[in-house]
Amino acid sequence: MSSADKIKAIVLTCDRYRAITEHLIFKYEQLWPDHPFVFHVPYQGLGGGDSSRAQYISAPSDIKGTVLHLLADIDDEEWVYWCVDDKYPIQLISNKISVLISHAMRSPEISGLLFCRCRVTLTSPKTALYPGEMTNPFGDVYLERKAWFQIWIHQLLKAKVLRHLFTHLPNHIANAKVMDELKNDVPKLPEHRLFVTKENFAVFGESTQRGVITQNCYESIVASGIELPEWFRSPNGEYVTLGKL
Repeated sequence: MSSADKIKAIVLTCDRYRAITEHLIFKYEQLWPDHPFVFHVPYQGLGGGDSSRAQYISAPSDIKGTVLHLLADIDDEEWVYWCVDDKYPIQLISNKISVLISHAMRSPEISGLLFCRCRVTLTSPKTALYPGEMTNPFGDVYLERKAWFQIWIHQLLKAKVLRHLFTHLPNHIANAKVMDELKNDVPKLPEHRLFVTKENFAVFGESTQRGVITQNCYESIVASGIELPEWFRSPNGEYVTLGKL
């Protein structure tokens, strides 16, 4: 894979969640060995060794400042892969996802593409989706998402979409959970068209809930051999996943 084919993966995380982030990166490498992503991992005091798959970037401690700092040198029209650390992949139809990403990046009408259709986009399409469909040359159907529905699931986005959202969020964000509500106060620009595939091609797990590691993430990390810090050694007993294949 040449450097021109690589996509910057913008990871929203912090030092305390480093084990969670390492697990996220590990799962992508396990499930999709030739994935195109270079994970841009922000840190405050806990750096890391840069590689062809990950770069560690000193960043502010606040959520808004972290994301805007990671985007600072990225052009508005550049495609990035947005991956918040509270999700990790469990199953990926990687050959199909590769085709979807390639098509989206050549499509001027698309500013974002999610390939995990679940929860509100699946169960309440009238709430979360505009009417109508768009079909790519390979027969895959895209549905356009309203507002910011499912913006926290891992997905392909143009940098300008993330920059617009985080520029207009409050400077002080108490924790990641409150962003669910805060995002609703930021109008999404009509030209920032975000889509989801009609068919689902990925399953993600939730890593934490209100700062406590989920049972599924705990078991996955233990199986991976990644060492967990003391504060992530007591899972909440909940198995939380998104999407079904």
